[in-house]
Amino acid sequence: MEVFYLENMNLKVTINLKGAEVSRVLSKEKGIEYMHAADSTFWNRTAPVLFPIVGSLKDKTLKAEGKEYTMSQHGFARDMDFKFVKQNNKSILFRLESNSFTRELYPYKFTLEVSYLLEGYKLKCSWKVINNDDKEMHFQIGGHPAFNCPIDKKTKQGDYYIAFDTDKPLKYSLLKDGLVASEDNELVTEDGMLRFDEHLFDKDALIFENQGVKKVELCKPDKMPYISVSFDAPLFGLWSPAGKGAPFVCIEPWYGRADKADFDGTIAERDFDNCLAPGETFEADYTVEYL
Repeated sequence: MEVFYLENMNLKVTINLKGAEVSRVLSKEKGIEYMHAADSTFWNRTAPVLFPIVGSLKDKTLKAEGKEYTMSQHGFARDMDFKFVKQNNKSILFRLESNSFTRELYPYKFTLEVSYLLEGYKLKCSWKVINNDDKEMHFQIGGHPAFNCPIDKKTKQGDYYIAFDTDKPLKYSLLKDGLVASEDNELVTEDGMLRFDEHLFDKDALIFENQGVKKVELCKPDKMPYISVSFDAPLFGLWSPAGKGAPFVCIEPWYGRADKADFDGTIAERDFDNCLAPGETFEADYTVEYL
């Protein structure tokens, strides 16, 4: 698998050409591995880019432009080889363009650009979606980075915390068979911090919609953050494989989510649909600070 690197005096970042996916972030000062190493035991990915859907479709079926398409969870971009475009000492850019393969799964002509900018201890992931078609284009996009938790062998996950930039109770939805089936659940924190519970992800991911949260952090047992994820997305998810004792947690900024269990509409009617007119561009990003 072809890989690329971004590096400064603090961090070394490895990025796979497949999926334009960050596969490793290493602290050069302390030798700390921040990201989950993809494996067959827990999860065979590290930080996939989710496009052109986030989550699962009802019956794995996308209704668009008068036809039905079959697409698996989180879309196809994460499994495709991007094109390397350019790199300097701080940033790198990859591109994916629609082709005969993508049009069998998704009816629109598009360009998807994924770039990374490394400055100090911060890695910024940016997305640009361009509608190259002569009709409106509908899509979703999101991130799915998996961070090691615990971060060292002397601690256990149950002693860690998730911190939010609000101390208000947070509403969240749960999934059943990959679809949104339970809404208006409430997560109560203590001064914005939630201690890990081994049963937190027993019912799959926790999905937070329009809660005003712009920053989520993973904190060590002393409550000091070591991962800080900042975003301006309308949704975010928290996830770790249920019942596996997986040593990582995903903090996922999203512009879209899975269908509800009773959904029976077109792509344009999906919740949190993003629509681009011909020639229009969508841009979004999130930043991870490795503390």
